[in-house]
Amino acid sequence: MIPKTPFSSPLPELPEPKRRRWLQWLVAAQVLFVLGVAAAGYATAALGRTLWLSTQPVDPRDLLYGDYLNLRYQINELPGQLWRGSTPPRRQQAAYVLLAPAADGTYAATAIYPERPATQGSQVVLRGSVQAVWRRGVRLRYGLERYYVPETMSRQLRQRRAMRVQISVAPWGQARIIKLETTARQ
Repeated sequence: MIPKTPFSSPLPELPEPKRRRWLQWLVAAQVLFVLGVAAAGYATAALGRTLWLSTQPVDPRDLLYGDYLNLRYQINELPGQLWRGSTPPRRQQAAYVLLAPAADGTYAATAIYPERPATQGSQVVLRGSVQAVWRRGVRLRYGLERYYVPETMSRQLRQRRAMRVQISVAPWGQARIIKLETTARQ
């Protein structure tokens, strides 16, 4: 006989109609979650503002998903003087980066805020999270750092260093990669 422990006790029996109702609610919640994730992606593309960022690829490989480029943007590591919060930034904190167009057509960071700032003209706000803080800078992550590509394309892209990435930024700060383009070597 197996001794009873708090972890080995069976779940309480529910009457058949209640069990069926719980199962229906569970399936409905899962379906709504999947639809919500898909809708957020489509909303970012449909409602978002399109802009270009400068980046450099790093070339790892994932056994499950294949080749991808690990993209390092100029806006991933920013000077600490751009921080506009009343307290210093801390790891895993949400950060909102105010982007403005540069002369070359890409967008560059002009300020980092702990809360979403107001924009003017062609400025865009990109939501990220603080990954590291050091004396003179802040490292941010946006969820745009990995881009999966076909194996033949990844070989071509690894040969060039300078790239531009077109992204769509939703009004709430979520971003999505639309297109990747190589530029002349720097």
